[in-house]
Amino acid sequence: MRHHRLAPAVALVGLVLAGCDSQTSVKLDTPAQKASYGIGLNMGKSLSQEGMDDLDSKAVAQGIEDAIAKKDQRITDEELMEAFTYLQTRAEERMVAMNKEAVEAGRKFLEENGKRDGVVTTESGLQYEVVEKAEGPQPTADDVVTVHYEGRLTDGTVFDSSIKRGSPIDLPVGGVIPGWVEGLQLMHVGEKYKLYIPSELAYGEQSPSPMIPANSVLVFDLELLDIKGQEGDEPADQEEEEAPAAQ
Repeated sequence: MRHHRLAPAVALVGLVLAGCDSQTSVKLDTPAQKASYGIGLNMGKSLSQEGMDDLDSKAVAQGIEDAIAKKDQRITDEELMEAFTYLQTRAEERMVAMNKEAVEAGRKFLEENGKRDGVVTTESGLQYEVVEKAEGPQPTADDVVTVHYEGRLTDGTVFDSSIKRGSPIDLPVGGVIPGWVEGLQLMHVGEKYKLYIPSELAYGEQSPSPMIPANSVLVFDLELLDIKGQEGDEPADQEEEEAPAAQ
């Protein structure tokens, strides 16, 4: 049933909240205490993102205390089921509304951005501007390239950056999100582009990270450093994590 997904989350928040009457009573000295705080922090963020930021922490803690003390539960299973179903339905409705708002905000951003001098809009809806031109070769969808990038939301929030890490990455042109596949093939080695990628050419509703809300327009500073396989190429230093543009 749908409330099953909520129950463990609420219970886990209760474990963190139980016995904590104020922020000053919480100690964060030992690894276990820090990990406990991290669990609560992450779970709280997750619940908030699902539209459940009005949960009553005292009621959660009371439920945990009653269970530990093996007291009779204060409301019936039927009431619990009804409450969980209500919360889940409400969260889903909020998420639908948020997704619609994100789509509309993205549409407006791209509409205004496309009017700026130097911004080119392709047939697919991808927007780009050339920041630094060069005369090197262009990659195809079958090539592996070395790039530097920084990805941001339209409000300027950076969600990933090989530039800040100081380490370019190698990636297959045909193995990334559609906006990158198209954008990379427009570039010449040595060029820097700024890509404005509509959500349907990025991740759409299936965001790979909490840092990237569903239906987000993504903005990338992208530098094409090399096409692999050419004579004299050396492997780029690789990060263990994948580029955010990977499919």
